[in-house]
Amino acid sequence: MTGETIGSDSGDDNDDTLGGAEEFVVIDRLVAGRVQADVVTLGPGDDAAVVTSADGRTVVSTDMLIQDRHFRLDWSTPHDIGRKAIAQNAADIEAMGGRSTAFVVAFGAPPDTPVAAGAELADGLWDEARRLGASIAGGDLVSAPQWVISVTVLGDLGGREPVCRSDARPGDLVAVVGELGRSAAGYALLLDGVDGFPELRQRHLTPQPPYGQGARAADAGATSMTDVSDGLLADLGHIAAASGVRVDLDRGSLEGDRQAVAEAATAVGADPWAWVLGGGEDHALVATFRGAAPPGWRAIGRVGKGPAAVLVDGAPWAGSAGWQSFD
Repeated sequence: MTGETIGSDSGDDNDDTLGGAEEFVVIDRLVAGRVQADVVTLGPGDDAAVVTSADGRTVVSTDMLIQDRHFRLDWSTPHDIGRKAIAQNAADIEAMGGRSTAFVVAFGAPPDTPVAAGAELADGLWDEARRLGASIAGGDLVSAPQWVISVTVLGDLGGREPVCRSDARPGDLVAVVGELGRSAAGYALLLDGVDGFPELRQRHLTPQPPYGQGARAADAGATSMTDVSDGLLADLGHIAAASGVRVDLDRGSLEGDRQAVAEAATAVGADPWAWVLGGGEDHALVATFRGAAPPGWRAIGRVGKGPAAVLVDGAPWAGSAGWQSFD
């Protein structure tokens, strides 16, 4: 980790806050005892890290989380936030048919942020990265008016071609792996202050992408794939637009997802279908296949000819299609 020091030049030797401690003292506390993945041949401590790629190509994605936009400190622990930051980036690599190998994380926070909170965030980052067999190769610390976390993930395709959004064809099967609507349900419950449903609330705070399924889909001949970050309809809309096809979903195939959030929807006066079809941040994977989907995936529709569109039971969906970044 390199970059601008969090805090001031006042010389205050209080190390209980990020602003009161020297930058490299904080960094040492955040990286001490961490074991890097084999692909990281040089980790934190120099101006840059060195990461190998057996494939010879590197899949790269980046994402940001902004306090009160993507997470709230009164809802999430720093550990939750760290896990979420890694999970949502890893899902992008999964959606390309790859495997995450290393992450670089930049963290901005007010100078009065406790060092312990930064350490807990780092623990969450490492916890989720280790679930993938990956590690945090480096990053940066800066002073900011609120928490900002920027993550860049590096991935390996393992000799496969990347699975893009643009190769779906009429006749393809549409299938999903992972669960839908849980994060949106958890968000609504947290927003309304509704007690109960702890699993749903936690699913908003720490998503659970189906790690390893992206590569399985690629091996099974997936023609297009994306993760459900903005909402099932919105993300399938990207595939439809890129491929120039129509996607028709069978709502009956999603009934299990509706049932899983129906009681929570009643508690907050919401339509559970709005969460299943338009709720984002579950980071399930949805893909199209010329043949059968691999084990663990479930068929939810078909690709057809016609103007680019996503239909539900043959008709346009009247509700929200999903998350908009600048709403």
